[in-house]
Amino acid sequence: MSKSSIVSIGNELLNGSGVDTNSAYLSERLLSIGIPVVMVRVVGDDCDAIIGALRAASDEAEIILTTGGLGPTDDDLTRRAISKYCGKELKLDEEALADIENFFAGCGRQMPQRNQMQAYIPEGAQAIKNDIGTAPGIMLSLDSRRASSIQHPASILLFALPGVPAEMKRMFEQSVLPKLVELDGREVVAIRKLKCFGMGESNMAELLGNRMERERNPLVNTTVRDSVITVHIIARDEDMKRANSIAESEQSKIAGILGDIVFAKEDISLAQAVGIRLTELHKTLAVAESCTGGLVGKLLTDVPGSSNYFLCGWVAYSNEAKIRELGIAPELIEKNGAVSEEVAAAMAAGARRKAGADYGIGITGIAGPGGATADKSVGLVYISVAKADAIFVERLVFSGDRDSVRKRAANAALDLLRRNI
Repeated sequence: MSKSSIVSIGNELLNGSGVDTNSAYLSERLLSIGIPVVMVRVVGDDCDAIIGALRAASDEAEIILTTGGLGPTDDDLTRRAISKYCGKELKLDEEALADIENFFAGCGRQMPQRNQMQAYIPEGAQAIKNDIGTAPGIMLSLDSRRASSIQHPASILLFALPGVPAEMKRMFEQSVLPKLVELDGREVVAIRKLKCFGMGESNMAELLGNRMERERNPLVNTTVRDSVITVHIIARDEDMKRANSIAESEQSKIAGILGDIVFAKEDISLAQAVGIRLTELHKTLAVAESCTGGLVGKLLTDVPGSSNYFLCGWVAYSNEAKIRELGIAPELIEKNGAVSEEVAAAMAAGARRKAGADYGIGITGIAGPGGATADKSVGLVYISVAKADAIFVERLVFSGDRDSVRKRAANAALDLLRRNI
C-alpha cells in the first residue's frame, strides 16, 4: 500500500494568522482511496526549511504533496525549493504560460510580467492546470532520495499545489486524484461510503471489528467531522466489475451492522438526507433555535431546492422572544428555565403551529463558555421535534468549544428529525 506525506508551506501557518485546513482536506481524501498520510509538516517561507521538509517527507512515504506558494512574489519560495531539492533547473513551460495569459485575458486584463515566473517548473516536471487561478501546480517523478538503510521503492511522486483552498481542491480532484488511483498498475479502485450519526468512532470500530484491518481488501476506514462519521469502503481488483461488487457487498454488510445510525449511502450531509425524505413525503418544516443561532436554518437552506420543504425559522435567543414570537407561556420558562426539556418542546410545537408546517424543530442550550449553572453545565442542549400527533425531546451534553457545541447540536437536531419522519 502506498503512503503519503504532506508539507504545508507559509509563514501565516506558523504565526497564527492562518490555519492549515488544506492538510486536513488532503488527509481525508487520500485516506478515502486507501492511501494513508504518515506525516504532515508545516514550514515557513524559507528555502532550506522547505527542502528539509521534503527530505523528511521522502523518508516516510512514496507520495509527497505540498500546498502553499507557487505565486509570483519574491517571498514565494516553493518553486525554487523544489528545484533545489530535486536537482532540476527551472524551465519555462510554454503551455502553462499560455494558460496564465488566458486567465488574465478572461478577466479583461493584461498579464503582469512578474506572473511569467509562475510558468517556470523543474525540468522534466509536468504542470498541473489551474482553472480558477494563475498558479499552475507541479507533478514530478523523482529517484528516491531516502537513506539506503530504509526499504523503499525506486521513485517518489511529488505534487505541488497552491495554498488557496479552492484552487488546491479543484486541482487535486481534477488532476492529482486520478493519477493516484492509477498507482497500483492494472488494479482499479471502487469506493463506496456510508454516512452515519449517533455513535462514537470508537464504538463503531468495536462493532466493525477486523473489518478495519489495514491490509484487508476491501479497506474500511472512518473519518469524523461535527459528529458525522463517514465510513469509507475501498475495494481493489484488476476488474472494475468485481471491484464494484466487492465494495457494494461490504457496504451492504456494514449498513446492516450499523443499523439506523446510517443516514445515507452516498456522500451527502444530514441536511440533504432530511431534505430528500421531506420531499419524498411532501412534508414541510419550521425551526425555532436559541443556542444554535440559526445554524439549523443555514444548513437546511445550503441545500438547493430547500424552499420546497423548509418554510421558515426563528432565532428566539431571549426569553422575551420565545414568549412573543413562539407563544411560549412565561410561567413555563420561569418554572423550568429556558434551557429545559419543556421549553425545547414548546419551541418545536410553537414553530410548527405558527408556520403551519408538518414538523417543527426546537433547540435550546448552553453553548458556552459562560452561562452554566449549578445543575446545567456548558454543552447541555435540549432538542425537540414536533409533529401532529407527537413531540420528541432529547437531552444531550456536548464537549468542546462554543462553535463545536453549536455545530454538533444542529446536526443532532437534524438527525432527531430524520429518525422521526
